[in-house]
Amino acid sequence: MTTTDWITDIALVLVVFRQLREGRLDLRSYLVPLGIVAFVASQYLHTVPSAGNDLVLIGALVAAGAALGVAGGVYTRIRGADGHLFIKAGAVSAVLWVLGMGARMGFQVWVDHGGADDVGRFSATHDITTGEAWVAAFVLMALTEVVTRLATIFIRSRLVIREPQLPAGPQPAATALDRTV
Repeated sequence: MTTTDWITDIALVLVVFRQLREGRLDLRSYLVPLGIVAFVASQYLHTVPSAGNDLVLIGALVAAGAALGVAGGVYTRIRGADGHLFIKAGAVSAVLWVLGMGARMGFQVWVDHGGADDVGRFSATHDITTGEAWVAAFVLMALTEVVTRLATIFIRSRLVIREPQLPAGPQPAATALDRTV
């Protein structure tokens, strides 16, 4: 792994840790993670192989990324106050994010440190034709996780806006859109 690989992987993991502390949901909340994955995609996603079972591998990891992203968005608290939206990632959301982003980084480290032969055997057995299929699968998994998490948060934020806002003062213990754990 290059220094750029480490920086981008760690930046993706750190995105959610920034949201463990409640902050305002604004355009930056969407643009920072999208910018990071756009950079990663531009650096690593040069082709989407379609021979053999490459698309099956890609589809499986994209589906995993979508599931992690939607779940991460659901387990992120969104609340309105004083005309603004606030977001806070819950423990479940953080764990899912780190799991998804960390899987890609862990896989790359494993391949670089002795796992390449195992991946080669698995690929040959399952008709995965090139290493580019693995790259595309993991990059698209990360991209899908980010986009589906942000889409889920966006949709849920629109629901918060439509709810009547409670006056300042004591608030109920839990709201319908608070799924932090």
